[in-house]
Amino acid sequence: MGRKSAKIAARKGAQDKIRGQVFTKILFEITRAVKSHGDDPTTNFLLRVALNKARQNNVPKDNIDRAIKSGLGNDGDGYSDVFYEGYGAGGVGIFVETSTNNVTRTIASIRYHFSRNHGTLGNAGSLQFLFDRKSVFEVLKDTLDEDEFTLEMIDAGAEDIEVEDDRFVIYGEKDAFGDIQAKLESLGITPEEATLERIPNTYKQVDETTFEQCMQLIEALEADDDVIKVFHNIDSE
Repeated sequence: MGRKSAKIAARKGAQDKIRGQVFTKILFEITRAVKSHGDDPTTNFLLRVALNKARQNNVPKDNIDRAIKSGLGNDGDGYSDVFYEGYGAGGVGIFVETSTNNVTRTIASIRYHFSRNHGTLGNAGSLQFLFDRKSVFEVLKDTLDEDEFTLEMIDAGAEDIEVEDDRFVIYGEKDAFGDIQAKLESLGITPEEATLERIPNTYKQVDETTFEQCMQLIEALEADDDVIKVFHNIDSE
């Protein structure tokens, strides 16, 4: 294999790995949604969102079917949600959400990522003051009237509605998730995203070197099979 072919193969391998990680996260969302509310997308809002995301990312149907079957299983898969908190370079707050069936493996892996990338794993609760748990929905603008849609979302309990490229991003308190979900359903809208996010209430400015170091840590964490989401408080302005 020539040097050019080797580079193409390496690039394709990296892209396939990233695609596989995206698939894994989406399939996990499908399984979790089925476990919580059943396998009927007409009545399971979160499953509808996850299936829509799977279609957009070309997740194979066989994989989707296995994820649904796994969610319907009654024997228990031994997975639990575990959160980790720490600091990246420059004191940037890093909050990591995982789902694991082997906590010993997961904490060892998370600790390794932090120590290898200029970070420090902290104690549980050490970052609670940095992040607020918020409901976040992303809805394609399509033919929606911005003013009317904004009023509908505020009426449902939304605190803020931002316009980003081709979509509305709706923010609300954690407890407003159900009301905003119900309003979207009543409008016949299936969002691109519907989740609870950890939104920083304090942001940290960093220089370019520190930013790159933090990104290396965040990317390493996001590539971990046990990691579901990573949140940080870097000021991107």
